[in-house]
Amino acid sequence: MSLYKYAHVIKEINETKVRVIEDKCTRERVDWIKKLMEHNGYEVLIEEVVPKNEEDVTTYTVGCTDIIFNPIVKVYNRELLTFDGHRVTPDYWNQITDEVEPNYWDRKKKPKS
Repeated sequence: MSLYKYAHVIKEINETKVRVIEDKCTRERVDWIKKLMEHNGYEVLIEEVVPKNEEDVTTYTVGCTDIIFNPIVKVYNRELLTFDGHRVTPDYWNQITDEVEPNYWDRKKKPKS
C-alpha cells in the first residue's frame, strides 16, 4: 500500500500528469480510494495495467491530478475525512478497519487479526 512506500512517482494517465497514489491495486481498492479521494475534493484518474500473462490478475494504478498530493502526509497530518466526517487514520486508509481510532500508534486498540 502507498503508506509503506515513499516514492514520488509522477506519470501520465489520459494525457494528464498525476501523482501515483497506489499501483497494483484491485478493482475494489481502486473504487474505494476513488470514492474517498473525491469525497475530499481531489480528482482521481485510473489506469488499467494489462497483465503480462493470461493467468495474472488485472491490476490498476490510481493517480491524483494534484501532483503535490502525498498520501503519507495527508493521512498522518489527519487532513483527509472519512465519509462520515471523521479523520482518516492509517488503518482506515489501508482498509484494515472501518473504525477510526485516533491513537493509531496504540497497538492495544488495534483490531485483532
